[in-house]
Amino acid sequence: MIFKRMFPCALAACCALTMLAATAAAQTDFPSPRQTTTIQSGDISRLETDPVIISEATAADRLSAYSVHNSPATRLNQMLIAAIDTRLGAPYVYGSSGPRVFDCSGFVWSVYQSAGISFERGSARTLWSRFAPAGQDEQFKFGTLVFFSNQTHIGIVADEKGFYHASRSQGVIYSPFNKYWLERIDGFRRAPVPVQTLSE
Repeated sequence: MIFKRMFPCALAACCALTMLAATAAAQTDFPSPRQTTTIQSGDISRLETDPVIISEATAADRLSAYSVHNSPATRLNQMLIAAIDTRLGAPYVYGSSGPRVFDCSGFVWSVYQSAGISFERGSARTLWSRFAPAGQDEQFKFGTLVFFSNQTHIGIVADEKGFYHASRSQGVIYSPFNKYWLERIDGFRRAPVPVQTLSE
């Protein structure tokens, strides 16, 4: 009942404030587009509305910077991240590799397939035996495969803080490298990424 009585007052107040703001804006002394101010800087005169050059980087410099950020390796990582994101929260089902349910090795295989990296689907232990060990500097890099508990579980490293995997109890999730997981790591492997994929 109170709301019904207060609503017309509130509506009238909003309308009055809107009209007041519009009137104030119309009376503000903004320079017209034709009004210009000349600024003297050293021996150079320029209009206040002239564009200011912030960087004198050449087109080649900008292209080089662009290609560094969009290297084939970066594009591959972006595809892997996108594939992981679409699978987060999917339930765990033993022996499954998608599209809506996964086991741990099925999740890894599916992510790499989506990113255009093809290898034969297999168990965590099979992938451990097929793939080359990761170098010391690659172990906690994004995309490295991490194996646990006598090669019965596998995940994809996010960074030194955690990894993505299909958990039996929680489905596809991100887990931190806490004491539980660190004590169970068997080692790291790199998925076989064709050289041409990284050099295109």
